[in-house]
Amino acid sequence: MLELQQNNCFFIFNFDHSKDNQTQFFDPYFWKKQQRIIGSAKGRGTTWFIQTKDLFSVNVALRHYYRGGLIGKLNRDWYHFSSLEMSRSFAEFSLLNQLFQAGLSVPKPIAARVEKNKLGFYRADILIEKIENAVDLTALLINNQLSLTSWQKIGATIRQLHNLQICHSDLNAHNILIQNYATQNEKIWLIDFDKCGKKSGDIWKEENLQRLKRSFLKEVKRMNIQFSEQNWQNLLEGYQQQ
Repeated sequence: MLELQQNNCFFIFNFDHSKDNQTQFFDPYFWKKQQRIIGSAKGRGTTWFIQTKDLFSVNVALRHYYRGGLIGKLNRDWYHFSSLEMSRSFAEFSLLNQLFQAGLSVPKPIAARVEKNKLGFYRADILIEKIENAVDLTALLINNQLSLTSWQKIGATIRQLHNLQICHSDLNAHNILIQNYATQNEKIWLIDFDKCGKKSGDIWKEENLQRLKRSFLKEVKRMNIQFSEQNWQNLLEGYQQQ
């Protein structure tokens, strides 16, 4: 791990040694000039996908943190600063690194940045591994039915997370990816660990699962995805067997 401060910016890198221009890694225009942008996705802001295998051994996704809801219309991306460890990007980087080192199927964190101002607020960015040949579960279920094995794999992956006492506070069908769908190399990934963390006890685990089920039912109505009660029971079987 490499930590660095440059003026009002703080960085953490998942490198052993410094790299050229590393403080510019959070600027999409830096990558555009090198013709390394290979795609993007729209959400609250734009997530940029970047060709970096020669630099980091994986391609990456660059994401800036934006506020949502009504407050996001007034204050787009500034957050109150309490500590680097509690900042959105450093906290997510740290959690992802913990889960990655534990062998869970989560994107490898590559780097994070926090930019402070003199008023006690900060903006944040993160670079994480881009999961290749993967699609989010909601998009997949529009036109496909998952196998019994796939549903069980999803349940088992969530159980692995819960066994580490980590609560995914936004566990929904969009934050589950299936890589290499319907092949021997099919793999389940969990993404978007912003504002997630450790919880004690077990009561929250059932609540977390019910949150996921509600997201499936919501997408059945909204996008007509292929999801049934039997699918849910198959997922629970995988969860309970892990």
